[in-house]
Amino acid sequence: MNDSSWGAPQGAGYWGTPEMRAAPAGPAHDVHDAQQTRPMPNVPDVPDAGRDAADRADRDRDAAHVSGPLFRDEMPQEPMSTPLPPPPQKKRAGRDLRAAIGVGVGLGAVIVASLFIVKAVFIGVIAVAVVVGLWELTSRLQERKGIKAPLVPLAVGGAAMVIAGYVRGPEGAWVAMALTALAVLVWRMTEPPEGYLKDVTAGVFAAFYVPFLATFVALLLAADDGPWRVLTFLVLTVVSDTGAYAVGWRFGKHKLAPRISPGKTREGLLGAVAFAMAAGALCMEFLIDGGAWWQGLLLGLAVAASATLGDLGESMIKRDLGIKDMGTLLPGHGGIMDRLDSLLPTAPVVWLLMVLFVGSG
Repeated sequence: MNDSSWGAPQGAGYWGTPEMRAAPAGPAHDVHDAQQTRPMPNVPDVPDAGRDAADRADRDRDAAHVSGPLFRDEMPQEPMSTPLPPPPQKKRAGRDLRAAIGVGVGLGAVIVASLFIVKAVFIGVIAVAVVVGLWELTSRLQERKGIKAPLVPLAVGGAAMVIAGYVRGPEGAWVAMALTALAVLVWRMTEPPEGYLKDVTAGVFAAFYVPFLATFVALLLAADDGPWRVLTFLVLTVVSDTGAYAVGWRFGKHKLAPRISPGKTREGLLGAVAFAMAAGALCMEFLIDGGAWWQGLLLGLAVAASATLGDLGESMIKRDLGIKDMGTLLPGHGGIMDRLDSLLPTAPVVWLLMVLFVGSG
């Protein structure tokens, strides 16, 4: 505090007689006399805020005379207001949970109905999902990176890849993959050579990442008990994702890969493993002919690992592109590719382990 806080200097502008102005002020004289003889300053007309400040200054000086401090530093200070900490926020999911559940149930009903009624209808569902996924991926590549992967040969070749895998097995899938890559190279030649290498590289990558990996779902379906194998594949992948989400949201504290996907935790991974292994044991024991519970434990462990890696892989792609979702087609989920991220790399893993455990059917 400075000297002005003790009042204006004596002299002009003070009321009262000279004797009153000469009355000593401070702790040594009587409190009553001090209150009666204290000089009163002339207060100019000021706005309300200034008048309030002046009133507070008068009250501070009155308190100083009554309490009788010996030093200025002992004058009482107004306590500083300390802001209260914000109330703890309740954890919330990052998406519209109701919309996500509704869309998930609707998709599940369509998939299960087509899976057990007519196998060819389910193959059509896979082909449509592949084409839409390729459209989302190539659109985001062009928007964010200026990469023009040719969609027409990818869409035609991708659908043919799924059909060839179902009809001709793994050999048919490989032949269709090779022809699709060749079609991408040729199609891109119709445009200027600038950017040719990055465009065809992205096209071949898209052909492998989406339709070729999806072909293994068609290979699962081709077995005699194909619908049950596909159902096991879908259930284990969904259960793995659900376990990771539920456990990670409730108990997650240690980040799994913060630079790639900050929302994923080690606790969530353990939840995915536990849920998938339990579901795998049940599915292999009761749904798959010749299956055993211990095979389901291994299958569930492999699914949890591949689904997590697939999720991280697409998160890496989206982080490189600077986007959150590949699309907006599915409310609460994002795009088709945001639902295929863990399914695509899991399909060949489940197919291979099914072949090793119970044969190709």
